[in-house]
Formats: sequence, structure tokens, C-alpha cells
Amino acid sequence: MAELSLQHLDKIYDNNVQAVYDFHMDVKDGELIVLVGPSGCGKSTTLRMVAGLEDISRGKLYLDGKDITAAPAKDRDMAMVFQNYALYGHMTVYENMAFSLTLRNENPNVIHKKVLAAAEILDLTAQLNKKPSQLSGGQRQRVAMGRAIVRNPKVFLFDEPLSNLDAKLRSATRREILLLHKRLNATILYVTHDQTEALTLANRIVCMSMGHVQQIGTPLELYDSPNDTFVATFIGLPPMNMFTVTFEDGKAKGNGFEVPLSAEECALLAPWNRKEVIMGVRPEYVAEGGDLVINVSTNENLGMNSLVNGRIGKNSRITAKFRSWTDYKLGDNVPVHFTRKLFFDPVTTNAIRKEGK
Repeated sequence: MAELSLQHLDKIYDNNVQAVYDFHMDVKDGELIVLVGPSGCGKSTTLRMVAGLEDISRGKLYLDGKDITAAPAKDRDMAMVFQNYALYGHMTVYENMAFSLTLRNENPNVIHKKVLAAAEILDLTAQLNKKPSQLSGGQRQRVAMGRAIVRNPKVFLFDEPLSNLDAKLRSATRREILLLHKRLNATILYVTHDQTEALTLANRIVCMSMGHVQQIGTPLELYDSPNDTFVATFIGLPPMNMFTVTFEDGKAKGNGFEVPLSAEECALLAPWNRKEVIMGVRPEYVAEGGDLVINVSTNENLGMNSLVNGRIGKNSRITAKFRSWTDYKLGDNVPVHFTRKLFFDPVTTNAIRKEGK
């Protein structure tokens, strides 16, 4: 496949609106990179710059060491899978998958072999003579993926390919994309606003906000060690609980509650003595039993897990994710403790970490 290098890319439109700022990363051969963030954060614009569908305002783009910054889309050896499938309704599945190869005047026997091979990978062999209107949404998306596979591109580009599917189909198609990546050892750039897709698919995640890259890392790195409060609250479902607290006398003191801190946490926060910090606690880091009390607002049972929403202290909202079925009612008081805590600078919103980490 291919190595891709995005060197300090900017996108500035004619009205001087900047959509992407200094996007910089190297994509290894066979890597699946997921760009994730809210709508309007610049992730699709970045993908379109890579595809050649948007001009690059500043920066350089390299494919296998070759500068393709100004190369037209047709010469970049990339295949894009769109959100809306972009299939030709008057063509069969076979014809849709073969279309790009037919335009290149490839040998019909070669085209036939490539289409059959892609159809087998995607379990579409029985659908080859059908029209797109006869297929489910998941099957149509697989046809779009098949059309990309037959081109044997150096890089696959996916632009929110699952957003038009229902929850069950999304899950099934997500698994198919993961299997496709493993079978082809493909280099993939994948854009989504869905953090579940990002966490389950990616070798590395690029989390973006307002055109800026907030953090690049493995799914575990972004989940376990977020760079700032944006990444902390965007990655993870339900979002991380955030409390404004004062570090004092070995405790994090909030509005009507106190949380004892370990010696390691106290050492970390030593420069913040008697100052405010933001304390982040993921819902799954809240465990039953302890000196804190949640006054329950709602209890949502999710099979093996329960989400308990309520308040601690005088009026601080909190969500707990317990690993059991619970029957708490409105107004119940549930003793809890925090198994892990993260801390952030309230001014910069950056994570407070040990030196060198």
C-alpha cells in the first residue's frame, strides 16, 4: 500500500475563513487513521484536501515520498467512499463496481476477476445483477466499498460512510470495514463524528476541534490520557464528569463535597496548592461504596451496566456507570468513591501531568 505525509496543511477559503490549521501527521503503510470531531471541525475538509477535491492553501502532501500537493484527484491513486454511496441507479452492482476500470479501458477479463474478488470479500456475489434500489443501505455501502477495492488504490478515503445507516447496520458495516482493513492491509483515512467508530476502528485517532488538531494517538491514549478537556469530554460515552475543585490539605474540595487524594495526586498538584483545578472523572471511574453521595435523578439499566445520573455536594451534576443492574429511584442517596481522577488547568484546559509525560 502506501505511506502518506500531511505536512502542516492549512485550508483558507476565498472569504478568508480558515477551516484547517497546521494539520501535520505521517500515516504509516497499512495504518487506519480516524479523524474525529464535531460537525464543522475541519475533518472532512482535511480528507478532501488529501483526495484532491479541495485545494491546499498552505503546506505539502506526500504519497510514498512524492509531492502530490498540486496533483489532480485522478492522478493521486486514491479511492473515496462517500456518505451517500454515490451509486449509479441505472447500473447493476457489477457495473457500478466495474465502472472506474471500464473508464480506464482495462481488459474485460481483468475487470471481471477484480469485481468477483471484491464481491467475494464483501459478500456481494449474489447481488451482482441487482440494481442499487433493490439493496439495503448496508449492501449499498458495501458496493461503494467494492468500487473502491477494485481500483486497488494506494490509499482508501472514507467520509462518514456509516452515518446513513441505522444502529444495527452501522455496527455490522463497521466490523466489515475492520475486516477489510485487515485482509487488504490497506492504508485508510476515515472521517467520522462518531467516537464509537473512532475507538473501535482506529490504529490512531486524530481528534479535531474548530480546525485544530487537539490530539493524535491510539484510542487508549486519547481515552486514558486526554491532552485537554475537549478530548476528555468528546472521547468516551457518557462524557467525562468535570468538577471545579480547590486543592487543599490533601483533598480536592468542590461545592459541598471533598475527595481525598493519593500521595501521587498530591505531588502532581503541589504547584496548585489552594488553587482551583478541573477534576475529571469518567462515569466508569465512579464505584459504589464510599464517602461521597449521589442524590439520584435517573437510573438507566443497560443490561450488564447501569447509568445513574444525579448530583453530589450542593449541586454538581454527575453520571456514574455501574457494572451491574441497579434499581435506584429518584431521590435515593448512593454512597460512591472515585477509582481514578484526571486534572486539568482551568485557564488553558490542558491536562496536568507529571514532568515529561
